[in-house]
Amino acid sequence: MSVVLSIWEKESFYAPQDIIIVGAGLMGLWTALELKEKRPSLRVTLLERNTTPLGASTRNAGFACFGSPTELLHDADTQGTDDMLAIAEMRYRGIEKIRAHFTDTAIGFDACGGYECINQDYTHWQELPDRLNWLNGLLKGITGKPALFQQVNHKLAAMGLRGFDSLVENETEAALHSGKLVQLLTQKVQAAGVTILSGLEVSTIEKQNNSVCITTRQNHQFTAIHVLLCTNAFTNELAPIAAIQPARGQVIVTSPIPNLPMKGSFHFDEGFYYWRNLGDRILLGGARNSAFEAEATTDLTGSASVRKALEDFLAQHLHPSFQYRIDHHWSGIMGFTADKRPYTARVKEGVTAAIACNGMGVALTPIVAEKLSQQLLDYF
Repeated sequence: MSVVLSIWEKESFYAPQDIIIVGAGLMGLWTALELKEKRPSLRVTLLERNTTPLGASTRNAGFACFGSPTELLHDADTQGTDDMLAIAEMRYRGIEKIRAHFTDTAIGFDACGGYECINQDYTHWQELPDRLNWLNGLLKGITGKPALFQQVNHKLAAMGLRGFDSLVENETEAALHSGKLVQLLTQKVQAAGVTILSGLEVSTIEKQNNSVCITTRQNHQFTAIHVLLCTNAFTNELAPIAAIQPARGQVIVTSPIPNLPMKGSFHFDEGFYYWRNLGDRILLGGARNSAFEAEATTDLTGSASVRKALEDFLAQHLHPSFQYRIDHHWSGIMGFTADKRPYTARVKEGVTAAIACNGMGVALTPIVAEKLSQQLLDYF
């Protein structure tokens, strides 16, 4: 059904904009905020096809981290030390920026510390102490900590964990409430004068003379000088980008576990498994490497095989004296690039894409938005 707009709607919600951002997740929200802070007079509208963003921003594990040691070491080996450090610094600065905008209480920020569990089948097991010392030396300039990663193997049993040979601690790692972060950031963006319209799915984006015309599946039309796609792995539906690989991340949450001694955020297998305490419950995500091909999808349904892999992992590594059931499970969709750098590029005339934070969107989006907003302002 097509409804004729009133003149009031045409001159407000549907008025021509300077920039229309498609996608109201963390990337879209941070960029909208940066744009308005740099130029308050800018007309900015955010279009979100769901009631709330359903990609990864509100469906992640709530980690405030910049990389586990074996992940960072792997990135240094495969991408080069300079690239690894550049991305790690962006992640670290991003977490600091979040805390500069919101109080810890408001976003459920918990400076709980982080850990990585490592087994003797790790490729560089024999050189692990030396590699950690090397990594600590590199990261000191970013974190100010001379010994960021420390082996604390004696803490494994006290935390109720088993089946791991080593535990590496990072006292600076933390956790937060992803939903509260997105909710408060949305409120801040709206207070800055950005219009956010939900329930509108973009179907076409076409350059027409000096404007870009957007049509939605609900037959609404918008025009802007420039359009920014912050739609992560879903971007291929609007502008195919071969460099972006979708990846589904699945999460399970247990029932409350009385006297749970495990506190903090945890990683295993270069970050392919990750878990944290959620009060007295355990939130566990990952196992994507158990079915890489099947998990390269934008289908949010989830799969029984990956959920079973997560449940089996928890049963294997949590001491059997702790009794629990699985109360919640969900999926989120991430976007990955080969070089693990966020993808920001002009994809066609009048349209830019800012996507693919490689599973680190919480930490990276505040910093990517800084540079991206300035690039967008160059069009005006």
